[in-house]
Amino acid sequence: MMECLECGEKIVGRADKKFCDDACRNSFNNKQNSDSTNLMRNVNNKLRKNFRILSSINKDGKTKTTKTKLTSKGFDFNFLTELITYKNGAEYRFVYNQGYKFLEDDWVLLVRKE
Repeated sequence: MMECLECGEKIVGRADKKFCDDACRNSFNNKQNSDSTNLMRNVNNKLRKNFRILSSINKDGKTKTTKTKLTSKGFDFNFLTELITYKNGAEYRFVYNQGYKFLEDDWVLLVRKE
């Protein structure tokens, strides 16, 4: 007879059953995934925030702004989904379909991938 992986109670039912009920199964899986889930949740939250900031400023698909303005709105330059270097050497950093390229001084060019 098998025992529940979460609480140790005897399991009744199918031979391949690992948990006595849904609550034990959920509790076990939540414990297993908590570290990676928190990390992933935090990264996804930062990506979403960056995306919202870029989208709110770049309404027309191409515009200029400053690093200072982006930072003041809470933009975190450490979080992006893609880095594209074109043949001419231009580097564009993307957060999903919203991208940016550093220009001279404090300026940043915002673009949108269609």
